[in-house]
Amino acid sequence: MIKCSTTAILLAAGIATSAAALEIGNEIVATHVKMQSIDDATLTLSELKGGKGTLVVFSSSRCPVVLSWQKTMVDIGNTYSKKGIGVIFINSNDPDAKGDTFENMKKMAREEGYQFPFLADSSSEVARSFGATKTPEVFLFDADDKLVYKGAVGEGGRSVGDEIWLKDALDALLAGEEIKKPVTKSIGCGIDFRP
Repeated sequence: MIKCSTTAILLAAGIATSAAALEIGNEIVATHVKMQSIDDATLTLSELKGGKGTLVVFSSSRCPVVLSWQKTMVDIGNTYSKKGIGVIFINSNDPDAKGDTFENMKKMAREEGYQFPFLADSSSEVARSFGATKTPEVFLFDADDKLVYKGAVGEGGRSVGDEIWLKDALDALLAGEEIKKPVTKSIGCGIDFRP
């Protein structure tokens, strides 16, 4: 009788698996994976890293939680990309599973005024390498490419009084201060990994 590992069985069944999630202090990964941006350029994380840090946001053009955070995320992206932070939004969803198409990505970026790259992770390899499982889910790296914050954009997201943990982390990073909440729980839509 042939014995198969659980991983082999899951892979044979076409079920996507992720690597273990990056932990605080880990280096950025998947930096040379080529992804198509909404302006039709082919880019990698290594080309988009910022001099003072890098923010990677796993996003979507359809997830209701992403949409509820959209204004805040775009404001953060547009603001901090001008302060030396490389800001990259990535869509790792299978468009056949959720209709999260490249055209929808372009439309969202145009309508919301993105001033930073929005990339399609065509194999979901980048999300798998990060251990990302939800949208939105954020990973903030310092100038030495070490993870200093991961998790949610903030608490709640629908009212003015909500705490924006990502903004607090970015401000602390730029000021050379300790990030008070380096890990928060990401709540959102599960990523539909591409086969």
